[in-house]
Amino acid sequence: MIMKNKVTMQELLPFIEEAFVNNKTFTIPITGTSMRPLLICGRDTVTLKKCNDRLVKGELPLYRRKDGTFVLHRVVGFDKNGNYIMCGDNQFLKEHNIEDSQIIGVVNEITRNGNTFSVDSKKYQLYVKLGLLLLNVRYPYKRLRYYLSKIRKQETGSGPSQN
Repeated sequence: MIMKNKVTMQELLPFIEEAFVNNKTFTIPITGTSMRPLLICGRDTVTLKKCNDRLVKGELPLYRRKDGTFVLHRVVGFDKNGNYIMCGDNQFLKEHNIEDSQIIGVVNEITRNGNTFSVDSKKYQLYVKLGLLLLNVRYPYKRLRYYLSKIRKQETGSGPSQN
């Protein structure tokens, strides 16, 4: 019987930091759904590098929330204090007040189905620009999809009974 032990980000953090001290990168698997459709749990990995400069809009950092949670979300803006505003590609609620001290590393490569591409590629950069452009229409779009699915279910009779 093969047992797979899950390793937490907290346990990986010293190895990530050691890699960065030695000017190396560190690859981690994706968990969760907040970065869909770009990153999918069980399929994709990301390679992180040390963040030497201030992040720019569109970059994809791994950071640690003040409650200790590790998150991989995109920089979508900056607040009046210069702190980051982050949001997952599959989300519409923005997370404010992320400080430079919370940034662990930044994605420089993505591996999907064994194929690796740089975040500097033209195709990826186009995806980022389009995603940032559509950021403010995500919520209305998701609400519209939700209501349309409810209507379809009622029309096909797969929704709740109308007794």
